[in-house]
Amino acid sequence: MPSFLRVGLTGGIGSGKSTVAKLLASHGARIIDADAISRQMTAAGGDAIPLISKTFGQLFIDVDGALNRDKMRQLVYTDAKAREALESIIHPLVGREIQWQTNVALDEQCRVVVFDVPLLVESPVWRERVDHVLVIDSTSELQIERVNIRSGMSRSEVEKIMASQASRKTRLSAADTVICNITQSLSQLALEVRYIASGFGLSCN
Repeated sequence: MPSFLRVGLTGGIGSGKSTVAKLLASHGARIIDADAISRQMTAAGGDAIPLISKTFGQLFIDVDGALNRDKMRQLVYTDAKAREALESIIHPLVGREIQWQTNVALDEQCRVVVFDVPLLVESPVWRERVDHVLVIDSTSELQIERVNIRSGMSRSEVEKIMASQASRKTRLSAADTVICNITQSLSQLALEVRYIASGFGLSCN
């Protein structure tokens, strides 16, 4: 086991990835959450806001000065060029913050760092940056149901997001380890994560 294990955690929207990340953190893993960093960059006062306003216009900034997520989501899932423009703004900022957090983890001698990256499989670079890919798998219907309960998104909205992500088959083919989060209870999921965490060299007392 290397002194510093880099785990890439990924899964489709509504798969249960965030729950697994929290469970891994409870066993001592350092979680670096790409989505959380992205939200930070697009919150009021975030580093991405000036460029987003300049590129897309003030209509895409809400009254609080943050990214208008609903309006932007409607645009980028129907306009590939707009999506590319948004990614060209956000991805470099997120990348720099991830590198900074990684350096902090190294300085603090963390044994396992988990990179929570929703689009890890889709990225041309992420697979080379991690030692192990952990995929959280679920069915499309369960994903839609979970996201609807969690955030109130309609079926069509969730389906658009899912269509922009890697297919279930593609994610599974990239995995070193798969957690099938379909029929498991939370306690069963916790037991499976505990077993996996132990294999990563984390404390599971």
